[in-house]
Amino acid sequence: MHRRRRTALVLTAALAAAAPLLTACGNDAHPGAAAVVGGQRITVAQLENRVDEVRSAQRAAIQDDAQYAQAIAGSGGLARDTLHGMVLDRVLHRAAQDADITVSRKEVQDMRSGLEQQVGGAEALETAWLQQYGVAPERLDENLRLQIEAQKLAASLGTDTSQPAFWKTLSEASEELNVDLNPRYGSWDVEKVSRVDADTPWVREVTAAAQPEQPA
Repeated sequence: MHRRRRTALVLTAALAAAAPLLTACGNDAHPGAAAVVGGQRITVAQLENRVDEVRSAQRAAIQDDAQYAQAIAGSGGLARDTLHGMVLDRVLHRAAQDADITVSRKEVQDMRSGLEQQVGGAEALETAWLQQYGVAPERLDENLRLQIEAQKLAASLGTDTSQPAFWKTLSEASEELNVDLNPRYGSWDVEKVSRVDADTPWVREVTAAAQPEQPA
């Protein structure tokens, strides 16, 4: 994955996209888990809740039914990208903890205030984060905290978030956490610090906006 692409994923936590639900047959190594990170489960229910938060925010922002349906149909992958973000958030947080990095509430508030001034207010900032990064308004402060963690971690390494030294540190944290994804959502590449699609022909995607097939 391109280095700039991976940096964007750290600093946004998720990509803006609409969501297909993934269903599969076969046995899961961790029933009910979308991923296991550091021995802690990210459950399918938790993932679906995150996806629902984004959908609800999109629904509130797009009142026209046709436009909303078009937004959903015109993009895909929210579930997988959201899981990627949830895992990457934990990897980043572990790397920050290992480096004794902390983020105060004031730092988050200061960053948010600065961004609000740049874009024209709190609502404009929430809308921008939702549209550009797929971050629901209730997750905005959490996302900003992670951005600050990433910036501080890079600074402690004498680099920035686009450079190999930063990603090497995340790779080490990723390996330490022994990330394990449910095959329905792909697999985790430790070196790339990224979710990758698995070759699973038994997976089929069904979009939330899909309508039942009508008889001929």
